[in-house]
Amino acid sequence: MANPFVHIELSSVDLKKAEKFYKSLFGWKLQNRPEFDYTMIDVGGGVGGGMQPQRQPGAPSAWLPYVEVDDVKATVAKAAKAGATVMVDYIDIGQGMGAIGVFTDPTGAAIGVWQKGEGAQPQSIDAAKPARPAKASKPSKPAAKPSKPAAKAAKPSKPVKAAKPPAPERVVARPAKAPAKAPAKAAKKAPARGKK
Repeated sequence: MANPFVHIELSSVDLKKAEKFYKSLFGWKLQNRPEFDYTMIDVGGGVGGGMQPQRQPGAPSAWLPYVEVDDVKATVAKAAKAGATVMVDYIDIGQGMGAIGVFTDPTGAAIGVWQKGEGAQPQSIDAAKPARPAKASKPSKPAAKPSKPAAKAAKPSKPVKAAKPPAPERVVARPAKAPAKAPAKAAKKAPARGKK
């Protein structure tokens, strides 16, 4: 698996001030997520991110990039073995959006890792945007359209042809028959030799 950057997050000591600054500077679209005490950042392309209040008392405002990984726990353990200092070993974000871990590399630079959850998009929490479920509702319309082809589906009992994927089993059966014939020929040849 590739390990791309998938989310950039700002932890700010003054979230409202930061939101106002970045929105006016870059024109980013911000979406408040009060259930997470979080603000999503839509940058208009590329990797999006989020903003949150600084959750570590006394820590300064800082940006943190997240890299997508297959397994947060395994990656954090591997990083620790390689000399990283683990800050967050594993947190399930909830609502099917995956899990995160955070550590500093041996030089002190912080980085996060993110494991995709069920239904989450590589852009991390961006999957929770209202536009995503709207796309999911579109397939329900084609589900209504197949009611017309339902009659067509009744005609083509050719979906049985779709059941032909067991043809690979037939291929397996053919080689099994071929070796069975070969030993029979060998057995016929052996007695013939024995008679001579």
